[in-house]
Amino acid sequence: MGLAHLDRPFDYRVPAELDEAAQPGVRVKVRFAGKVADGWVLDRAETSDHDRLAWLEKVVSPERVLTPELITLARAVADRYAGNLSDVLRLAVPPRHARVEAEPTAADDDAGAPEVPPVDPAGWGRYPAGAAFLRALADGRPPRAVWSAMPGEDWPARYAEAAAETVRSGRGAVFVVADARDLDRLDRALAAALGPGRHVALSAALGPSERYRRFLAASRGRVAVVAGTRAAMFAPVPRLGLVGIWDDGDDLHAEPRAPYPHARDVLLTRARLGDAAALVGGWTRTGEGQLLAETGWAREIVPDRATLRTRAPVVTPTGDDPQLARDPAAATARLPSLAWQAAREALKDGAAVLVQVPRRGYLPSVSCGDCRAPARCPHCAGPLQLSASRAVPACRWCGRVSAGFACPHCGGRRLRAAVTGARRTAEELGRAFPGVPVRTSGRDEVLDTVGAEAAVVVATPGAEPAASPGYGAVLLLDTWALLTRADLRAAEETLRRWTAAAALARPGGRVVVVADGSLPVVQALLRWDPAWHAGRELAERRELGFPPAARMASLTGKPEAVAELLAELKLPERADVLGPVPAGGDDERMLVRVPRGDLAELARNLHAASAARSARKAPHPVRVQIDPADLF
Repeated sequence: MGLAHLDRPFDYRVPAELDEAAQPGVRVKVRFAGKVADGWVLDRAETSDHDRLAWLEKVVSPERVLTPELITLARAVADRYAGNLSDVLRLAVPPRHARVEAEPTAADDDAGAPEVPPVDPAGWGRYPAGAAFLRALADGRPPRAVWSAMPGEDWPARYAEAAAETVRSGRGAVFVVADARDLDRLDRALAAALGPGRHVALSAALGPSERYRRFLAASRGRVAVVAGTRAAMFAPVPRLGLVGIWDDGDDLHAEPRAPYPHARDVLLTRARLGDAAALVGGWTRTGEGQLLAETGWAREIVPDRATLRTRAPVVTPTGDDPQLARDPAAATARLPSLAWQAAREALKDGAAVLVQVPRRGYLPSVSCGDCRAPARCPHCAGPLQLSASRAVPACRWCGRVSAGFACPHCGGRRLRAAVTGARRTAEELGRAFPGVPVRTSGRDEVLDTVGAEAAVVVATPGAEPAASPGYGAVLLLDTWALLTRADLRAAEETLRRWTAAAALARPGGRVVVVADGSLPVVQALLRWDPAWHAGRELAERRELGFPPAARMASLTGKPEAVAELLAELKLPERADVLGPVPAGGDDERMLVRVPRGDLAELARNLHAASAARSARKAPHPVRVQIDPADLF
């Protein structure tokens, strides 16, 4: 049941004819409050503390998809995030498809299956601690590591090698990546390292029947490795020996449905409960990853400086006030002279150039051409944008066009660009480099790869295609859009976006970042030292009392509902209550901050307070989130 005050097991009497089918882990139908409801059999017992029990209505399927390990994990995740077990199970187990369950399966024949090919340790051997990590997996031990990948690293191959050693030791693995592009790359690498039939790729983008088919393949023990997007974090792999996540700072790893778990925390909980190995990897490092390393829960896997110097591109900042080149084409393309020269030299050598622009679209924001005041919609006061060079200004919020725009401040009718998007940048670069193909990669069309010939590729963060053997130059433009965001993780997210793009440069290639070189995030990129930046960020958050150094709970809802929940809540002794702040519409938001050691008590008390409001049938809900991604 989705109500907090009903978040507990209930006893039912099992009819004799259902005794064999009603085993722990199967789906059933029961009568609850006069209505037939879905349920799970969690356990069987000879006796009950209750005298009068209702009968089990029906066993929906004898398939035992809810394993004891999955029940334990789901309960731990629900307790960690102050949620309900039913909500976690809804995320963990896909909907049933009877036709898929009835499909014939080939008989298991492990003895006839080919051996997993031996792993070449050279890839992990480039890291001082990498070879030891691989040996520990082969020996069946549970090493836990935070991995900072080198530029140009074939990270799917490294994960596949770790999976192969885990499978050779007789155990399974679960890997989670952020999006479909990363999953496709990891899927191909696992197929090459493990051979056919030993893994499945699982994601919410699959059709319902195919997703359930692959889920059953893992649940029945027919595959040893599951890779997927966020939906795979609960994948039921028998004898789990390794969990891994790539790029844990990506916000796609945060589940948007209650109780809002993060894939990293779910996987680390699985490693703790199952005594399994863990691998948290990325081009950069989050504050949570740094905390794992500093507390000793995980070991660092980082390259030595000598190896890094041979692999890293040459990073150059343009300075605080970059001067445009005197060439009119460069001025038209709004490129600083360093960026212009780097792009021109790379194209002259026949290499591709990557240009990262933080904003998509053409001109996502415009202002008055006379007084520079932001251009607003006269109907809803939303920002006006231009979708093409000859397009009519339109509102980004309500979609209404403003063909007769007149500035309410000065009466001017001319518009100028306030923020330049990826398509306008591509248009300008096409004029700056005549005869050179210009391609875009963004929300409308995301390119996976581009050829090795000379070309300019304009991409938004996260949509950068790979180029073989790498880009000759990578230009990071409009850096202020990332650096000035009002977000606790602005610097961390900026470095994550920059390193993801810079890692696509070929060895010795040029990376030009249009920013002041004295900024810490730029310094981290210059030295390719994400661990230093993560340590600095964590120290600042520890001093200010922000996650992950502390824990925070966000309470969002109507002011009277939030006040009622806080009045019901028994706060830990060291808790701080911050707020309220507006949360959109008539809602407000309160934050409760506690030391890390008090999280379990806070989550337990929040669930109890929510249960009390639920039992009273409070009219307005309150959304409870533990350590939300959008803290501010």
